[in-house]
Amino acid sequence: MVVLVKPNPQLGSKAMDGNQHKAEANVLLLGAENVGKSALTVRFLTRRFIGEYGDIESIYSHIDKTDGRGIALNIWDSLYPQSCETTESISDKQLQWADGVILVYSICDRSSFEVVRQQVQLIRQTRKLSASTPIIIVGNKRDLLHQRAVSSEEGRLFALSADCGFFEISAAETYHGVQLVFHEILDLIKESRALKKGMVGIKGIVRSVSAVFGKKRE
Repeated sequence: MVVLVKPNPQLGSKAMDGNQHKAEANVLLLGAENVGKSALTVRFLTRRFIGEYGDIESIYSHIDKTDGRGIALNIWDSLYPQSCETTESISDKQLQWADGVILVYSICDRSSFEVVRQQVQLIRQTRKLSASTPIIIVGNKRDLLHQRAVSSEEGRLFALSADCGFFEISAAETYHGVQLVFHEILDLIKESRALKKGMVGIKGIVRSVSAVFGKKRE
């Protein structure tokens, strides 16, 4: 089972400029350590599940095809050192780079859920990331229901209150749920790109009308 809540597209998506011949999207993965960020990424890229990873921060590049069109997807799998403060866990460089953000917690680890809550708050407070940048919250390790420490309802309600998308999945059990997460963030980025294009067009029309009427008044 995959639990999903879609955010408001106008509030939860960020427009990005891109080449018409080759679309590109940058997705930043955040969250505490040992929640399955790398497993989630590798599962999406290779369809295989690998349970253990070293402390390595990586940016993966992948060509994905949605709606029959190729898109270059860059995934920044970030580290969250145990010794750092939450305010130090996200850099300005990461936020300026990202077109969309996925925050991952383990449903078996309440402290990891609190890290995601704090990181969402930090992202919303900073001016480095547009308020319209799409954010998806992912509760991972759904296969370990007997160890659950964060209810599905609590995760879903927090995502709704923060205007974020929400999934609850198991990267270990199935590829399909992981695929849904990444395809949803790509869809939100594309929606926001179209929204931004429309807003630019409207502003251009307003400027043109203002110029015409301004000349007439003169």
